[in-house]
Amino acid sequence: MAADSPDIRVGTAEREQAMARLSDHFAAGRLSMAEFDERSGVVAGAVTRGDLAKVFVDLPEPVVAAPVPAAPVQRPGPPSGLVFPAIGVAVALAVVLFLATHLWFWFLLIPVIALARVGRSPNERERRRQARRGRRRGH
Repeated sequence: MAADSPDIRVGTAEREQAMARLSDHFAAGRLSMAEFDERSGVVAGAVTRGDLAKVFVDLPEPVVAAPVPAAPVQRPGPPSGLVFPAIGVAVALAVVLFLATHLWFWFLLIPVIALARVGRSPNERERRRQARRGRRRGH
């Protein structure tokens, strides 16, 4: 018996593939609801490849679309060179103010300054620069 003989028995995987193809044809509008229901019953009860082939006799072969490449993901660059010196200044300032006033809340300056320096992405900064330039030119 040849490997592509219509008398070869099919398994669950082949029936599921046939149902997926049938669903694609239904989604494309090639089948009415009644035809889809009828053919789904035939696919579910199919025992051989010939039983499955009868379902697709009047339907075109599936067209495999070329994969569309995904757009590159823009990741924010590394923090600017001024972030770490700014954090160092914030720590020194917080320590000096703590020693001078004996109030602990000066240490809250450290994350505030860090967030102010790192919080903006380079792309956002560039967009803002472009917008300012456009306003100056009168656009």
